Amino acid sequence: MLSALGDVVHVLPVVSALKRHDPAARITWVLQPGPATLARGHPAVDEIVLFHRARGWRGFWEARRTLRARRFDLVLALQPYFKAGILTWLTRAPVKLGFDVRRARDLNWLFTTHRIAPHPPQHIQDQFFEFLDHIGVPHGEPQWHLGPTDEERARSRAIVTGAEGPLVGLVVATSKPEKNWMPERYAQLATRLAGEIGARCVLLGDTSPIERAAADTILAQTPAAPIDALGCGLRVLLGLLEACDVVVSSDTGPFHICVAMNVPAVGLYGYTNPKRVGPYRRFADLVIDAYGDIGENYPVSMAYRPGRMGRISVEEVAAKVGLALERYGSGPPWRRATPA
Repeated sequence: MLSALGDVVHVLPVVSALKRHDPAARITWVLQPGPATLARGHPAVDEIVLFHRARGWRGFWEARRTLRARRFDLVLALQPYFKAGILTWLTRAPVKLGFDVRRARDLNWLFTTHRIAPHPPQHIQDQFFEFLDHIGVPHGEPQWHLGPTDEERARSRAIVTGAEGPLVGLVVATSKPEKNWMPERYAQLATRLAGEIGARCVLLGDTSPIERAAADTILAQTPAAPIDALGCGLRVLLGLLEACDVVVSSDTGPFHICVAMNVPAVGLYGYTNPKRVGPYRRFADLVIDAYGDIGENYPVSMAYRPGRMGRISVEEVAAKVGLALERYGSGPPWRRATPA
């Protein structure tokens, strides 16, 4: 599993189950540098091999040299794309377990020696658990073991200490514009939450052009003075998410991190299917589902539905924030202390 941060979050219970089943097992994870930051230091991951996709064929050559120096008993090919297939092919292992032919995209099945059984579409977390079922490893309730260190918590506290009232995180954008809620509505939400419940919002994300533009629009269109925490780094972001009373986000990595850390998260879904990539076993009551039509019993599928994020109103999101605060309580008291 190389790249998508949300998918990396969903793979963490897989590696945790493997290590729990056999503590002596040595687990190596092939990852791109960005998401590797999330997995580094995880108690179930013994080694990370970095794959630098941005280096083109040089990146594959460097990965080949690293992987050829190791001998594995089993490779789990969890990402069914061509680039991942090449890396699977480069590993030395008698068993390379991947998806069945129908679900393996980009001819990925050509690079594996064994395949999990075909299965109807289901939540992505359960799909990854199919690999454990195939090799006889029990998974039980998912365990992510994901959280900030004390030092990362301290850095996040420095950003938000002194904020009064509930702290509401706003994940301002994703890399796919079709997934994103309008920044103008985030601004209206921040204004409404400040006026109605005295909440302070904190803007969360990286510094990509799309995220920076969304944050600038929000800051310009609300008098509520959200805290701009873009670009703080993935590890400090963990501490900020943990500090929030509730987080509002579309389907993206930080949303799934919230679910993993048991941070109440309002999920905004329109482009992607919440039955497949929604919150896993937590916070289903906080999902706003604009993916389906009223009364529609749509299937679990990977189909995208463009143009539906605009269906989500500020009123709906504000109501879900209120529900989260009512049902799941408030965050840690240190945030409301006045800094020395």
